[in-house]
Amino acid sequence: MSLIFVISPPRAGSTLLQRMMGAHSEIYTHPEPHLVTPIAHLGVYYNVDKAPYDHINAAEAMKAFIEDLPNGEQDYLDALRCYTDTLYGRMLKKSNRSYFLDKTPANALVLPFLHRLYPDAKYVVLTRHPLAVFSSYANSFFNGNWREAHAFNPILERYVPAMAAFVRMRPVPLLQVAYEDLVTDPDAQLERVFAFLGLEHEPEAVDYGRAGPAKRGMGDPITVNRQGRPVTASVDKWAAELAADADKRALAEEMMARLDPADLEVWGWPVDAVWASVEAAGGGPPPKPPRNSYTLQRRIMLSLKKDIHKRPHGKLIKRVKYYCDVLLRE
Repeated sequence: MSLIFVISPPRAGSTLLQRMMGAHSEIYTHPEPHLVTPIAHLGVYYNVDKAPYDHINAAEAMKAFIEDLPNGEQDYLDALRCYTDTLYGRMLKKSNRSYFLDKTPANALVLPFLHRLYPDAKYVVLTRHPLAVFSSYANSFFNGNWREAHAFNPILERYVPAMAAFVRMRPVPLLQVAYEDLVTDPDAQLERVFAFLGLEHEPEAVDYGRAGPAKRGMGDPITVNRQGRPVTASVDKWAAELAADADKRALAEEMMARLDPADLEVWGWPVDAVWASVEAAGGGPPPKPPRNSYTLQRRIMLSLKKDIHKRPHGKLIKRVKYYCDVLLRE
Protein backbone atom coordinates (compact mmCIF):
# COMPACT_ATOMS: atom_id res chain seq x y z
CA MET A 1 0.00 0.00 0.00
CA SER A 2 1.26 3.49 -0.88
CA LEU A 3 0.85 6.31 1.62
CA ILE A 4 1.35 10.06 1.38
CA PHE A 5 1.66 12.20 4.49
CA VAL A 6 1.22 15.95 4.21
CA ILE A 7 3.07 17.42 7.18
CA SER A 8 1.96 20.87 8.30
CA PRO A 9 0.74 22.84 11.32
CA PRO A 10 -2.95 23.67 11.69
CA ARG A 11 -4.22 26.43 9.38
CA ALA A 12 -1.17 26.38 7.11
CA GLY A 13 -3.15 25.59 3.97
CA SER A 14 -2.89 21.82 4.12
CA THR A 15 -6.58 21.39 3.24
CA LEU A 16 -5.98 23.32 0.02
CA LEU A 17 -3.02 21.09 -0.86
CA GLN A 18 -5.05 18.02 0.11
CA ARG A 19 -7.92 19.05 -2.17
CA MET A 20 -5.55 19.65 -5.09
CA MET A 21 -3.64 16.40 -4.62
CA GLY A 22 -6.88 14.50 -4.01
CA ALA A 23 -8.11 15.63 -7.41
CA HIS A 24 -5.46 13.39 -9.01
CA SER A 25 -6.87 10.17 -10.43
CA GLU A 26 -4.43 8.03 -8.40
CA ILE A 27 -4.81 9.72 -4.98
CA TYR A 28 -7.58 9.16 -2.45
CA THR A 29 -7.91 11.17 0.74
CA HIS A 30 -10.18 11.51 3.75
CA PRO A 31 -10.59 14.19 6.44
CA GLU A 32 -7.81 13.93 9.06
CA PRO A 33 -8.11 10.31 10.26
CA HIS A 34 -5.84 10.72 13.34
CA LEU A 35 -4.76 7.08 13.15
CA VAL A 36 -1.10 7.59 14.00
CA THR A 37 -1.08 9.96 16.98
CA PRO A 38 -3.00 7.69 19.41
CA ILE A 39 -0.66 4.73 18.86
CA ALA A 40 2.35 7.02 19.13
CA HIS A 41 1.29 7.78 22.72
CA LEU A 42 1.06 4.24 24.07
CA GLY A 43 4.11 4.89 26.24
CA VAL A 44 6.91 3.45 24.11
CA TYR A 45 7.63 6.63 22.13
CA TYR A 46 5.34 9.22 23.77
CA ASN A 47 3.04 9.14 26.76
CA VAL A 48 -0.12 10.88 27.93
CA ASP A 49 -0.56 12.89 31.12
CA LYS A 50 -3.64 11.01 32.24
CA ALA A 51 -5.55 7.87 31.26
CA PRO A 52 -8.34 5.69 32.71
CA TYR A 53 -5.75 2.94 33.29
CA ASP A 54 -2.26 2.89 34.76
CA HIS A 55 -0.51 4.18 31.66
CA ILE A 56 2.87 4.54 33.41
CA ASN A 57 3.05 0.87 34.40
CA ALA A 58 1.60 -0.13 31.04
CA ALA A 59 4.36 1.76 29.23
CA GLU A 60 7.10 0.17 31.30
CA ALA A 61 5.58 -3.28 30.85
CA MET A 62 5.34 -2.78 27.09
CA LYS A 63 8.98 -1.69 26.87
CA ALA A 64 10.05 -4.78 28.81
CA PHE A 65 7.87 -6.96 26.57
CA ILE A 66 9.39 -5.43 23.43
CA GLU A 67 12.92 -6.15 24.68
CA ASP A 68 12.09 -9.86 24.68
CA LEU A 69 10.55 -9.96 21.22
CA PRO A 70 12.72 -11.75 18.61
CA ASN A 71 13.26 -8.53 16.64
CA GLY A 72 12.64 -6.04 19.40
CA GLU A 73 11.31 -2.66 18.30
CA GLN A 74 10.83 -3.83 14.73
CA ASP A 75 8.29 -6.45 15.84
CA TYR A 76 6.40 -3.77 17.76
CA LEU A 77 6.36 -1.46 14.74
CA ASP A 78 5.21 -4.35 12.54
CA ALA A 79 2.29 -4.95 14.87
CA LEU A 80 1.27 -1.29 14.90
CA ARG A 81 1.63 -1.16 11.13
CA CYS A 82 -0.77 -4.08 10.77
CA TYR A 83 -3.39 -1.93 12.50
CA THR A 84 -2.85 1.20 10.42
CA ASP A 85 -2.31 -0.74 7.17
CA THR A 86 -5.66 -2.45 7.66
CA LEU A 87 -7.53 0.82 8.12
CA TYR A 88 -5.68 2.84 5.49
CA GLY A 89 -5.79 -0.09 3.09
CA ARG A 90 -9.50 -0.80 3.40
CA MET A 91 -10.36 2.87 3.01
CA LEU A 92 -8.14 3.01 -0.06
CA LYS A 93 -9.49 -0.22 -1.54
CA LYS A 94 -12.99 1.19 -2.02
CA SER A 95 -11.57 4.07 -4.08
CA ASN A 96 -9.70 1.96 -6.66
CA ARG A 97 -6.81 4.42 -6.43
CA SER A 98 -3.12 3.84 -5.71
CA TYR A 99 -2.27 6.30 -2.90
CA PHE A 100 -3.95 7.24 0.36
CA LEU A 101 -3.23 10.79 1.56
CA ASP A 102 -3.26 11.61 5.28
CA LYS A 103 -2.85 15.28 6.22
CA THR A 104 -3.60 15.13 9.97
CA PRO A 105 -1.69 18.16 11.40
CA ALA A 106 -0.92 16.39 14.70
CA ASN A 107 1.27 13.94 12.76
CA ALA A 108 3.86 16.72 12.65
CA LEU A 109 4.32 16.37 16.42
CA VAL A 110 5.19 12.65 16.28
CA LEU A 111 7.48 12.62 13.24
CA PRO A 112 10.26 10.50 14.79
CA PHE A 113 7.66 7.79 15.37
CA LEU A 114 5.88 8.28 12.05
CA HIS A 115 8.95 7.91 9.88
CA ARG A 116 9.90 4.74 11.78
CA LEU A 117 6.41 3.36 11.25
CA TYR A 118 6.34 4.32 7.55
CA PRO A 119 9.88 4.80 6.25
CA ASP A 120 8.76 4.17 2.67
CA ALA A 121 5.84 6.60 2.62
CA LYS A 122 5.95 9.85 0.66
CA TYR A 123 6.27 12.98 2.80
CA VAL A 124 5.19 16.42 1.56
CA VAL A 125 6.04 19.16 4.06
CA LEU A 126 3.95 22.33 3.77
CA THR A 127 5.32 25.48 5.39
CA ARG A 128 3.87 28.98 5.58
CA HIS A 129 4.87 32.28 7.17
CA PRO A 130 4.64 31.41 10.89
CA LEU A 131 2.63 34.50 11.80
CA ALA A 132 0.22 33.88 8.93
CA VAL A 133 -0.35 30.41 10.39
CA PHE A 134 -1.06 31.78 13.84
CA SER A 135 -3.28 34.58 12.55
CA SER A 136 -5.39 32.06 10.64
CA TYR A 137 -5.57 29.82 13.72
CA ALA A 138 -6.62 32.66 16.05
CA ASN A 139 -9.15 34.15 13.64
CA SER A 140 -10.64 30.80 12.66
CA PHE A 141 -11.13 29.36 16.12
CA PHE A 142 -10.82 32.18 18.69
CA ASN A 143 -12.58 35.11 17.01
CA GLY A 144 -9.28 36.87 16.51
CA ASN A 145 -8.19 36.69 20.17
CA TRP A 146 -4.47 35.92 19.86
CA ARG A 147 -3.85 35.71 23.61
CA GLU A 148 -6.62 33.19 24.12
CA ALA A 149 -5.49 31.15 21.12
CA HIS A 150 -1.90 31.07 22.34
CA ALA A 151 -2.91 30.09 25.86
CA PHE A 152 -5.00 27.24 24.45
CA ASN A 153 -2.30 25.95 22.07
CA PRO A 154 1.07 27.62 21.32
CA ILE A 155 1.17 26.06 17.86
CA LEU A 156 4.25 27.90 16.57
CA GLU A 157 6.42 26.88 19.51
CA ARG A 158 5.25 23.27 19.07
CA TYR A 159 5.19 22.81 15.31
CA VAL A 160 8.05 24.94 13.98
CA PRO A 161 10.87 23.12 15.87
CA ALA A 162 9.38 19.68 15.21
CA MET A 163 8.96 20.21 11.49
CA ALA A 164 12.25 22.07 11.06
CA ALA A 165 14.16 19.19 12.67
CA PHE A 166 12.45 16.76 10.29
CA VAL A 167 13.31 18.83 7.22
CA ARG A 168 16.86 19.44 8.41
CA MET A 169 17.67 15.79 9.22
CA ARG A 170 15.67 14.29 6.32
CA PRO A 171 15.43 10.78 7.77
CA VAL A 172 13.23 9.94 4.77
CA PRO A 173 12.92 11.52 1.32
CA LEU A 174 10.61 14.52 1.45
CA LEU A 175 9.44 17.48 -0.59
CA GLN A 176 9.01 20.90 1.00
CA VAL A 177 6.33 23.18 -0.46
CA ALA A 178 5.76 26.79 0.58
CA TYR A 179 2.12 27.84 0.89
CA GLU A 180 2.94 31.21 -0.64
CA ASP A 181 4.36 29.49 -3.74
CA LEU A 182 1.42 27.09 -3.85
CA VAL A 183 -1.16 29.85 -4.18
CA THR A 184 0.85 32.17 -6.44
CA ASP A 185 2.03 29.46 -8.86
CA PRO A 186 -0.17 26.42 -8.19
CA ASP A 187 0.41 24.73 -11.55
CA ALA A 188 4.19 24.59 -11.13
CA GLN A 189 4.01 23.54 -7.47
CA LEU A 190 1.50 20.78 -8.15
CA GLU A 191 3.68 19.50 -10.96
CA ARG A 192 6.59 19.34 -8.47
CA VAL A 193 4.45 17.36 -6.05
CA PHE A 194 3.30 14.82 -8.63
CA ALA A 195 6.84 14.41 -9.93
CA PHE A 196 8.06 13.71 -6.39
CA LEU A 197 5.34 11.10 -5.98
CA GLY A 198 6.25 9.48 -9.28
CA LEU A 199 2.82 10.23 -10.73
CA GLU A 200 1.89 11.59 -14.11
CA HIS A 201 1.13 15.29 -13.96
CA GLU A 202 -2.57 16.08 -14.15
CA PRO A 203 -2.75 19.88 -14.46
CA GLU A 204 -6.54 19.90 -14.16
CA ALA A 205 -6.13 18.95 -10.47
CA VAL A 206 -5.47 22.65 -9.76
CA ASP A 207 -9.18 23.21 -10.33
CA TYR A 208 -10.07 21.01 -7.37
CA GLY A 209 -13.53 22.50 -7.04
CA ARG A 210 -14.75 20.42 -9.96
CA ALA A 211 -14.62 17.38 -7.68
CA GLY A 212 -17.27 18.92 -5.41
CA PRO A 213 -17.07 19.96 -1.72
CA ALA A 214 -14.76 18.16 0.66
CA LYS A 215 -16.03 15.58 3.13
CA ARG A 216 -16.73 17.10 6.53
CA GLY A 217 -14.40 16.12 9.33
CA MET A 218 -12.89 17.28 12.62
CA GLY A 219 -10.60 19.63 10.71
CA ASP A 220 -13.31 21.04 8.47
CA PRO A 221 -12.11 23.40 5.75
CA ILE A 222 -13.12 26.96 6.59
CA THR A 223 -12.27 28.82 3.39
CA VAL A 224 -11.08 26.29 0.83
CA ASN A 225 -14.61 25.32 -0.28
CA ARG A 226 -15.41 28.92 -1.20
CA GLN A 227 -13.13 28.74 -4.23
CA GLY A 228 -12.53 26.10 -6.84
CA ARG A 229 -8.80 26.76 -7.19
CA PRO A 230 -6.04 28.49 -5.18
CA VAL A 231 -6.26 32.25 -4.58
CA THR A 232 -3.70 34.67 -3.12
CA ALA A 233 -6.07 36.70 -0.93
CA SER A 234 -4.77 35.21 2.32
CA VAL A 235 -1.03 35.52 1.68
CA ASP A 236 -0.48 38.86 3.44
CA LYS A 237 -3.80 39.74 5.09
CA TRP A 238 -2.39 38.74 8.49
CA ALA A 239 0.20 41.54 8.24
CA ALA A 240 -2.42 44.29 8.42
CA GLU A 241 -3.77 42.68 11.57
CA LEU A 242 -0.42 43.03 13.34
CA ALA A 243 0.21 46.51 11.98
CA ALA A 244 -3.12 47.67 13.42
CA ASP A 245 -2.90 46.00 16.86
CA ALA A 246 0.00 46.67 19.23
CA ASP A 247 -0.97 43.88 21.63
CA LYS A 248 -1.01 41.27 18.87
CA ARG A 249 2.30 42.62 17.56
CA ALA A 250 3.81 42.27 21.05
CA LEU A 251 2.63 38.68 21.36
CA ALA A 252 3.91 37.94 17.87
CA GLU A 253 7.34 39.25 18.85
CA GLU A 254 7.28 37.07 21.98
CA MET A 255 6.44 33.98 19.94
CA MET A 256 9.07 34.66 17.30
CA ALA A 257 11.70 35.28 20.00
CA ARG A 258 11.09 31.75 21.31
CA LEU A 259 11.82 30.20 17.91
CA ASP A 260 15.31 29.21 16.83
CA PRO A 261 16.47 31.39 13.90
CA ALA A 262 17.90 28.25 12.30
CA ASP A 263 14.42 26.67 12.36
CA LEU A 264 12.90 29.77 10.77
CA GLU A 265 15.56 29.60 8.07
CA VAL A 266 14.55 26.01 7.31
CA TRP A 267 10.92 27.10 7.08
CA GLY A 268 11.90 29.63 4.44
CA TRP A 269 11.31 32.66 6.65
CA PRO A 270 14.61 33.90 8.10
CA VAL A 271 14.40 36.41 10.93
CA ASP A 272 15.24 39.40 8.75
CA ALA A 273 12.29 38.62 6.43
CA VAL A 274 9.63 37.85 9.04
CA TRP A 275 8.48 41.43 9.64
CA ALA A 276 8.75 42.81 6.10
CA SER A 277 5.07 42.25 5.31
CA VAL A 278 3.99 43.93 8.56
CA GLU A 279 6.05 47.03 7.83
CA ALA A 280 4.66 47.16 4.30
CA ALA A 281 1.06 46.78 5.51
CA GLY A 282 1.03 50.19 7.18
CA GLY A 283 -2.33 50.97 8.71
CA GLY A 284 -4.48 48.78 6.52
CA PRO A 285 -7.66 47.30 8.00
CA PRO A 286 -7.19 43.98 9.82
CA PRO A 287 -8.92 40.88 8.42
CA LYS A 288 -12.34 39.98 9.75
CA PRO A 289 -12.61 36.55 11.42
CA PRO A 290 -14.52 34.07 9.23
CA ARG A 291 -18.18 33.50 9.99
CA ASN A 292 -19.73 30.09 9.36
CA SER A 293 -21.36 27.24 11.28
CA TYR A 294 -18.03 25.59 12.10
CA THR A 295 -16.41 28.68 13.60
CA LEU A 296 -19.65 29.57 15.42
CA GLN A 297 -19.80 26.11 16.99
CA ARG A 298 -16.16 26.39 18.02
CA ARG A 299 -16.68 29.79 19.64
CA ILE A 300 -19.75 28.65 21.55
CA MET A 301 -17.88 25.62 22.89
CA LEU A 302 -14.89 27.72 23.97
CA SER A 303 -17.18 30.27 25.60
CA LEU A 304 -18.98 27.58 27.57
CA LYS A 305 -15.71 25.91 28.54
CA LYS A 306 -14.10 29.08 29.90
CA ASP A 307 -14.03 28.96 33.72
CA ILE A 308 -16.62 26.19 33.53
CA HIS A 309 -15.89 24.93 37.06
CA LYS A 310 -16.72 28.36 38.53
CA ARG A 311 -19.85 29.14 36.49
CA PRO A 312 -23.47 28.00 37.11
CA HIS A 313 -23.75 25.95 33.93
CA GLY A 314 -20.63 24.01 34.96
CA LYS A 315 -22.38 22.75 38.07
CA LEU A 316 -25.41 21.81 36.01
CA ILE A 317 -23.31 19.90 33.49
CA LYS A 318 -21.53 18.03 36.28
CA ARG A 319 -24.88 17.03 37.77
CA VAL A 320 -26.18 15.85 34.39
CA LYS A 321 -22.96 13.90 33.86
CA TYR A 322 -23.42 12.20 37.23
CA TYR A 323 -26.92 11.01 36.34
CA CYS A 324 -25.75 9.90 32.88
CA ASP A 325 -22.93 7.89 34.46
CA VAL A 326 -25.38 6.22 36.85
CA LEU A 327 -27.88 5.39 34.11
CA LEU A 328 -25.23 4.09 31.69
CA ARG A 329 -23.24 2.14 34.28
CA GLU A 330 -23.08 -1.60 33.53
